[in-house]
Amino acid sequence: MGPHPAVAEIRRAVRTALATPAAPDCATAGHPTVVKVAQSAVLVACSGGADSLALAAATAFEAPRQGLRAGLVTVDHGLQPGSAERAARVAAVGYELGFDPVITLPVTVGTGGGPEAAARTARYAALDAAAAALGARVLLGHTLDDQAETVLLGLGRGSGPRSIAGMRPVEARYLRPLLGVRRASTVAACAALGLAPWDDPHNADAAFQRVRLRHEVLPLLEDVLQGGVAEALARTAALVREDLDALDGLSATATPAADAAGAGTAERDGLDAAALAQLPRALRMRTLQSWARRHCAGPLSAVHLAAMDALVTDWHGQGPLDVPGARVARASGKLVIIPPPRELQE
Repeated sequence: MGPHPAVAEIRRAVRTALATPAAPDCATAGHPTVVKVAQSAVLVACSGGADSLALAAATAFEAPRQGLRAGLVTVDHGLQPGSAERAARVAAVGYELGFDPVITLPVTVGTGGGPEAAARTARYAALDAAAAALGARVLLGHTLDDQAETVLLGLGRGSGPRSIAGMRPVEARYLRPLLGVRRASTVAACAALGLAPWDDPHNADAAFQRVRLRHEVLPLLEDVLQGGVAEALARTAALVREDLDALDGLSATATPAADAAGAGTAERDGLDAAALAQLPRALRMRTLQSWARRHCAGPLSAVHLAAMDALVTDWHGQGPLDVPGARVARASGKLVIIPPPRELQE
């Protein structure tokens, strides 16, 4: 009779993702260092929730059929009582599903950016380290519903098209096979396979914005707009990503034009402001962002980019601009990176 329809849907999504060729070299998300990514090894990041548990079961079924070594990793954030015991239960399921290796990673969660951001930072650092040790790709259980919530959060923050482009199916070493799968399918797949997901109480805590979007905003939009909202938001993210990728490609070819001395010297001598000002704003902003990123600047907000752009298009002698991880100034008609003051270095 074949597998349950939800099980078949998730296996098909995983099968497609696993067939995606790995880049020979890539930079991990948030880290500039280049790492080697093996085509023959994958790790499933599993919290024990329905999404990642269904993903794990499908990967355990599909990976051996593609000649891939599959491991499972669970991160213990230590934020709730009994978290170590829950991580041990997830590991036990990993062994039952046949994963090798099965890795449990306790992490220390900081406070920067709020609890959600701090937990995410700690989690990805742990996943990066585990994947780097094995040279593996990492499968994440984000679903279409997660994508819709991400787009709504981006719209609310108003920080431009990048914020509503959502999560990429492939990003450096990370794969998200379930971005086209509804959360209801992962729940149904777990039930069909006899797997008991863990319901994280944080997922019902209205103190978190994403929880309120999930339980209040999206259901209201579905009612008002008569259904199909989550799919429409995910489709919007995909369309915006296509446009952004095209603009990023144009920006990469436009960057040398912004350097009056010739390609390659912008790294050493800065960006020529007059040439940069001739670019359309969409390309200019991308050029500024990629240039700052190459100088180890942290994530730039829309405010940071607007201030950098003002050094080009609204120059009236303003002083240096502090951005995360760097300091930008205009000197002799060029944008340059300058050392931060001593007090900012200490």
